[in-house]
Amino acid sequence: MAAIDDVHLHVIADGVAQAFKDIRQSAPGTVATGDEAEVTALLEARLNRMIEEDQVWRQLVASVVRGKESLSFDGSHLEKRPDLSIHLTARTRRFPLIAEAKIIDATRGEYLYCSQGLQRFLNGEYGWGGREALMIAYVRDGTTIATRLEPYLALPAQAINYSVKNALTSVGLVTCDAARSGHDRSFLYGHTTPPANDPGAIALWHLWVDASAVATA
Repeated sequence: MAAIDDVHLHVIADGVAQAFKDIRQSAPGTVATGDEAEVTALLEARLNRMIEEDQVWRQLVASVVRGKESLSFDGSHLEKRPDLSIHLTARTRRFPLIAEAKIIDATRGEYLYCSQGLQRFLNGEYGWGGREALMIAYVRDGTTIATRLEPYLALPAQAINYSVKNALTSVGLVTCDAARSGHDRSFLYGHTTPPANDPGAIALWHLWVDASAVATA
């Protein structure tokens, strides 16, 4: 697929972050203590309501689906279920923009975020037809991309493990802690010949949103 314009990705990322702020306000208990599926279900519902409420969002996004079955790049896995599939109005429904979500807290951190999240985009499980994807962190311990994810991916071993091509750089969102990284991918398409069988690198947009308990007066 052709790359999504950065301007559109900024709007989408900002919309996701704003939707999360809305559900944190409306359902603070679930956001602060619920499991990943519960929080993502709330986020899915809010993103779909935004299609009715927000004209700019409606122009870009046709629908958002949680846990939609999808194929891996070679068809060997038939029921992969990424957390969110964002179907864009100007893109075929066969290749939505994929978002994978993980909780970040005292016991769940950057290792799981990368090994069971980020890695799925590099080995062709998720997002193999696109050039970009989203990683969403529900952060409950106050850590940030700069203090937790950036040092981890900068380690020589992890830079190799996760095929880091472009280090994390801020994308300048005001709605959440956000950065972008570039990664080479370790698979080749089997239905075509070189060089068209190389999917190229993927740009991952990392959105780290505040999922801590809301302070009460």
